[in-house]
Amino acid sequence: MALLLACVARGQTNFTYTSGTLSTPVPDGNPIGITESTTTAGLLGSVVNVQVHLDITGGFNGDLYAYLAGPGGYTAILLNRSGVTAGNAFGYADAGFNITLDDSGVNIHNYESTFNPGGAQLTGTWQPDGRAIDPQSAPSLFDSTSPTALLGGFDGYNNANGTWTLFLADLSAGGQSTLVSWGLTVVTVPEPQTWAMLAGGAGMLFAFRRRGIR
Repeated sequence: MALLLACVARGQTNFTYTSGTLSTPVPDGNPIGITESTTTAGLLGSVVNVQVHLDITGGFNGDLYAYLAGPGGYTAILLNRSGVTAGNAFGYADAGFNITLDDSGVNIHNYESTFNPGGAQLTGTWQPDGRAIDPQSAPSLFDSTSPTALLGGFDGYNNANGTWTLFLADLSAGGQSTLVSWGLTVVTVPEPQTWAMLAGGAGMLFAFRRRGIR
């Protein structure tokens, strides 16, 4: 009852997943990469926000490519060889990420323009890369491509229940990255008719409890 009332009060449903410690090595210089998945259930209505947390240690950040695929078929590009530009064909040499990816942040691709971790893990909240191009593209293409494949592409989806898959690959040899853990938060808002049913049902239950009806 308390959980139902809390959902009604917020007008939204939430799914939060944390993988726990994985410590999975990412194959160095191998586009096959690794995949990790989780399955959402109990989400009502349309997606209004998606966040991803990544904890990656070691390696070379400019080598990494990652995406999140949702149950509806959409794919958000989380990392796409951070720092690769026409003037830097190899990208950033910092070792790892301990970040939250949310569209409200500053785009992560050129993160050293606003925050330089000095070779250590990048931290903080960042907008996903969103560049929907082959990670092996010419460096100049990263300069001319806009971030369009963001997490906001999931917004409005009514099929949030199902399998969400994280893909992570290291595309250039040299340095070993490890996926320590990852997390996913999906927030939905019920459709108007669903919201009315939830609110009405919660109200009736509350009234019955006050009258002593069991």
